[in-house]
Amino acid sequence: MELSRLEKVSPFEWRIAPHGEMRVPAVLYGDEQLIRDMDDKVYEQVTNVATLPGIVTASYAMPDAHWGYGFPIGGVAAFDPEAGGVVSAGGVGFDISCGVRTMVTGLKREDVEPVKEELADTLFAAIPAGLGSTGEISLSDAEMTAMLAGGARWAVDRGFGAPADLDRIEESGCMPGAMPDCVSDRARQRQRREMGTLGSGNHYLEIQEIVRIHDGDAARAFGLAVGELVVGIHCGSRGLGHQIGTEFLRDMAIEDARLGLKLPDRELACSPIDSDLGRRYLGAMRAAINCAFANRQIIGHLVRQALCAVLPRTEATLLFDVSHNTCKVEEHTINGKARQLFVHRKGATRAFGPGHASLPGALRPIGQPVFVGGSMGTASWILAGTATSERRAFSSACHGAGRRMSRHQARKNWRGDDVVRDLAHRGTLIRSPSMRGVAEEAPAAYKDVTAVIEATHEAGLARKIAELRPLICIKG
Repeated sequence: MELSRLEKVSPFEWRIAPHGEMRVPAVLYGDEQLIRDMDDKVYEQVTNVATLPGIVTASYAMPDAHWGYGFPIGGVAAFDPEAGGVVSAGGVGFDISCGVRTMVTGLKREDVEPVKEELADTLFAAIPAGLGSTGEISLSDAEMTAMLAGGARWAVDRGFGAPADLDRIEESGCMPGAMPDCVSDRARQRQRREMGTLGSGNHYLEIQEIVRIHDGDAARAFGLAVGELVVGIHCGSRGLGHQIGTEFLRDMAIEDARLGLKLPDRELACSPIDSDLGRRYLGAMRAAINCAFANRQIIGHLVRQALCAVLPRTEATLLFDVSHNTCKVEEHTINGKARQLFVHRKGATRAFGPGHASLPGALRPIGQPVFVGGSMGTASWILAGTATSERRAFSSACHGAGRRMSRHQARKNWRGDDVVRDLAHRGTLIRSPSMRGVAEEAPAAYKDVTAVIEATHEAGLARKIAELRPLICIKG
């Protein structure tokens, strides 16, 4: 990206002044090198988002931003329904409520090393992964509806995990306002056998070692200590979410044409929040959020069983579970006035700061845990929301390293089996049904996650708590 087109607000904040049809400025977070390395489509997309009706304050791009569908991945934007605000399916993404769940085990590396291969194989056998992967759970129509309405609570009621887990999931594991009747038969059919599965792409299940603590007080509150192991689970709403995104993007594009709404990019198809189509999309999207909550809850239960099969009496407790592909109704202060806004986060994580009323009591003094995934052989991070995060970007932070090359280019550069061997030599075991998928997710296909984390920390979006290194990675 050409820096001359941007105003440098600080070493980690850059601004694009409103021009053309932009209603608000665009703000990008990152150091000079991260911004320079962002492709020009990020500039185009973050400014296009700034043209949408009812947008508030600014269109934002996180330090891991890269080209996406309509919105950049790493894009954040909030809309006011009282000002004609819209909801955009492209601003949420196809994998609705894709997110990360982190579980604290109390295990140490020396506990796992003697059984590392066995544990990797046991986890790989227990949690189906890969494109089109299916599990042993098959939902009837009635159970599908109950799951879409109940989320993780539905899963707990059926024996997957414990009621205590619900306190450590955003929205307590059940998204209000879900409308299962707005989810099509095709979306339901795609999900019927996919509960408790990882899927493909950048989704993963990792056993991670805590290698560095940056905030001791917060780490103790989170139950984290150097040398101990945590489990990271990254997945979403699988085929159901993708189908909802596909169908509503089509319907929004048709409706926009009928209404004569002029958009700079048809991928920004959207509907007024208070329209019939907007309400139906929000109802279906919230049902997909519940699907993702339930899916991660089931996987968490399967992980506990697998851990105990190899290392008896292991207790894996849930630290937190938070999404990064959503549109959520949140109260934010704009010009000194509290307003109910519809905050789109696409490839961006909610990052509420200390004292936020929605956080569990044990976490409230510290701030919301924020999980940033690496790529198989690179570090993952645990951050926490800050007191400044609301005014920076509606309490939002990065969600990963961000791709620096396409999956096609990655396949040209690496062979999956070579990546697996290299990572094994570096101490990380990979289990995957697809060597093509491993090649696409090669660590070097991503940006430097440490640079992304430093920018996120310095910009005040979230603060560093702990750095993690993968020991075992189950990859779709």
